[in-house]
Amino acid sequence: MPSFSCTLNPQNIGTLRIDPVQHPQARAHLSAASGLVRSGHTLYVVADDDLHLGLFEDTVAAGTAPAPGRLLQLLDGDLPRDTAQRKRVKPDFETLAHLPPLPGCVGGALLALGSGSTPNRETGVLVALAGPGQLNGRKAIVSLSALYAPLRKQFADLNIEGAWVASEELHLLQRGNKNDARSACIHYDWNVAARWLAGLQTEPPAILSVQMLDLGDVDGVPLSLTDGVPLPGGEWLCSAVAEDTSSSVADGACVASALGVVAVDGQVRRLIRLQGAPKVEGIAVQTDGEDWLVTMVTDPDDAALASQLLTVRLPRS
Repeated sequence: MPSFSCTLNPQNIGTLRIDPVQHPQARAHLSAASGLVRSGHTLYVVADDDLHLGLFEDTVAAGTAPAPGRLLQLLDGDLPRDTAQRKRVKPDFETLAHLPPLPGCVGGALLALGSGSTPNRETGVLVALAGPGQLNGRKAIVSLSALYAPLRKQFADLNIEGAWVASEELHLLQRGNKNDARSACIHYDWNVAARWLAGLQTEPPAILSVQMLDLGDVDGVPLSLTDGVPLPGGEWLCSAVAEDTSSSVADGACVASALGVVAVDGQVRRLIRLQGAPKVEGIAVQTDGEDWLVTMVTDPDDAALASQLLTVRLPRS
């Protein structure tokens, strides 16, 4: 079972503020950030409690909070104000991936994925890019039901929380909980997945392999994957939280959070505890000298609270 190699204290850059005029419920912030992509000079953020993509100027390297961002509507309509009703009907966008060029998206794309934790959470949205940090105005709705159906045979409590493309493969991350602590990285052939996402074939890609990950636990609560990004050489960086819940739907107290470096074979090579246990659900990484500069967004599980933008420096070796 992996153990923590050290503890790092994240720097709080600020909160994810938005213009309340743009939000259908006049919120002045994103409150449930769950996926993060850096492209060009822009940070793109999805929230699992919203129907929008947030766009923010990337001021992380300067250590300053971004100005209020703007919103791009991913799905039509609005969500109920009542918390319980909203939880029942939301698409639960837990993942935002940066895709390389694919048919119809020569500049690449962003892909928001529903978690699959309930039948109404099986929708994806493909947002085309014109270039780094530039949207070209086109988006497409993708049904994920056929992609997720084989996964339900392995994970009764499905909860997809991360995705990326590297080494010609699409990777999806399954997040465990107290009832089923298994976290996993699922591999697909990217060329097949790209054709399916582009609508050039009806059958989704088949699973190539599933790597189970053991992240250990804190006070009996398993550390479970919340996001992942590729690193050079085939390794990848993950975020994980120990959330005291036995369900992919119900929220619980976050008793610990961590970053991990995962080797090609799925072994957790390093595990770094984050001081203060922020509930990190989206990460991006960039090289900064001898370190990785890791940018993180949080989900406070409260619509009245703004998601935080955090950074931490992680030695590359």
